[in-house]
Amino acid sequence: MKYIYMPGSINKAVCLLLFSVYMSGCDRNRNTTGWDYFPDMFYSTAYETFTKNPNFEDGITMRVPPAGTVPRDFTPFNYTSDPESRVRAGIELTNPVPRTGETIARGGALYNTFCTGCHGEKGEGNGQLFTSGLYPLKPRLLTGSVADKLKDGEIFHTVTLGLGSMGAHGSQIRTEDRWILIQYIRKIQDEAGNNSDLNRK
Repeated sequence: MKYIYMPGSINKAVCLLLFSVYMSGCDRNRNTTGWDYFPDMFYSTAYETFTKNPNFEDGITMRVPPAGTVPRDFTPFNYTSDPESRVRAGIELTNPVPRTGETIARGGALYNTFCTGCHGEKGEGNGQLFTSGLYPLKPRLLTGSVADKLKDGEIFHTVTLGLGSMGAHGSQIRTEDRWILIQYIRKIQDEAGNNSDLNRK
């Protein structure tokens, strides 16, 4: 077999030409993306979410969901942030989560994440935010006769929509976890000696 050798000058010229073609696909000022690799994938044939769409009268691609549509696994909460609605939630809502070792462990983790900073480890309103002076208003007690007589539905309403200076946590804590959190609060109340199960249901 015979091998064909290119002179050094020709070899360099070919390499320079290939390099020039390669560099021509780049743009130093970043105003363009240069050459497109797989343009059929780069340029979508479908309409993007916020682009104009001639197929609809309003020219908008993203459509408004039909009335009554809810996300998957979403449970509507048909209550408002007022005292009357809170009382109604206490009457109509019951805790579907049983108190077990597993739920208490999960509830403890949730409590430490979302509640300890204000209410303290034992629900006495002495969390770090208050004792450090960062939060001027003392949080409500989670123990004692007043808190212990609250029904589970009332606490669920408070956690979901907030109460007074306490913000709503419905968007941060899943529905089931809110019920689990209530079971842990009940454990704190029991440990504080406020056993009034008949008033909680």
